[in-house]
Amino acid sequence: MSIFLHEHSRVLVQGITGSEATKHTAKMLAAGTTVVGGVNARKAGTTVAIGGRDLTVFGTVAEAMAETGTDVSVLFVPPRFAADAAVEAIDAGVGLAVVITEGIPVHDSARVWAHACATGNRTRIIGPNCPGIISPGKSNAGIIPADIAGAGPIGLVSKSGTLTYQMMYELREHGFSSAIGIGGDPVIGTTHIDALAAFEADPDTKAIVMIGEIGGDAEERAADYIKANVTKPVVGYVAGFTAPEGKTMGHAGAIVSGSAGTAQAKKDALEAAGVKVGKTPSETAALMRELLAAHQEIGAPA
Repeated sequence: MSIFLHEHSRVLVQGITGSEATKHTAKMLAAGTTVVGGVNARKAGTTVAIGGRDLTVFGTVAEAMAETGTDVSVLFVPPRFAADAAVEAIDAGVGLAVVITEGIPVHDSARVWAHACATGNRTRIIGPNCPGIISPGKSNAGIIPADIAGAGPIGLVSKSGTLTYQMMYELREHGFSSAIGIGGDPVIGTTHIDALAAFEADPDTKAIVMIGEIGGDAEERAADYIKANVTKPVVGYVAGFTAPEGKTMGHAGAIVSGSAGTAQAKKDALEAAGVKVGKTPSETAALMRELLAAHQEIGAPA
């Protein structure tokens, strides 16, 4: 099985005619994703040839959903227009909106999240500023390379796109049920806790890797959740041990002050919840390999 994205997902690409969207739509198609079309209001009614397919360009998400039955939208929309595009997807009732766009103003992201809540949380948002989600061998919604690793028993949730790719590569011999990059902006949709809950409920996910970063308290809150609700083994990594205190560091999205938000504070919280935390991504992968070797019924490749 997988979380949030599966072999029956029907994927729409908002902003499909842009260069990045075109490139990654081709890769999604090559990975076996069912891409049903795209959205660009200025080019509605045309088709675009991608990956050997002629994909219809619709004027709105609602129109695309009515015509194709899409339940997932991937947004490659410039920052200036991304919030409105996300609101459009929410208003159309799409089940999952994966917002790849980087550089969306925080107040725009907050507006989108507030709108999703106000409309009953019908739409799960992943991102913004994220690589998306992949369920290897089933579907790929975003920019995660599909050839890093195959299907297997590990669930992966990460703030960092690059570290998502590295961890998938490090553990490629075991494989993943789903790997999700939630993004590191101050305001995001799906959180570590959301992914942990979904992996806990997924019978085919046997162990979980959680990657965090300095700033904020998301990892501390995830540690509390793990301690109270997660029965599956979890290993973790927190990026930013060498970051200077008091400085906002890119993805971290928050200023580190005192002990709150530091890598050490997050590591301590996770270890107190029973999570084994590596000092480097490679060490974290080694901890997972040791765990899987100790429980061979978990670690058997799918």
